[in-house]
Amino acid sequence: MSRSLRLTRRAEASLVEIARWTIENFGLRQAELYEIELLNRCEAILSGQAHSRSCAVLVDEADELRFVRAGEHFLVFLDKPDVVIIVDILHARSDLPRHVAALTALKEEGHCSTS
Repeated sequence: MSRSLRLTRRAEASLVEIARWTIENFGLRQAELYEIELLNRCEAILSGQAHSRSCAVLVDEADELRFVRAGEHFLVFLDKPDVVIIVDILHARSDLPRHVAALTALKEEGHCSTS
């Protein structure tokens, strides 16, 4: 059985913002290359080839969430048997523990829905 990949609305919005910023600062070609890099990392997560860590190392309550580096960003995701859900894409310079805590709170409130 193959697993599928889904993005939450929050992750989709982050991806759009990353593309917009990259195009404005580095051009369309660089944005396309970075998109490929992010997609390759998603494929590595699906196949079990990406070395990810539990978000519990950042926030105690975040034991279901995992994260992996992808270029200048972290992919924060839920790893389920049949689906990988990318919850958000956070810049490496962001306050990762604070953002993960907020994502955990949203998940517990049922606001981390997928599209």
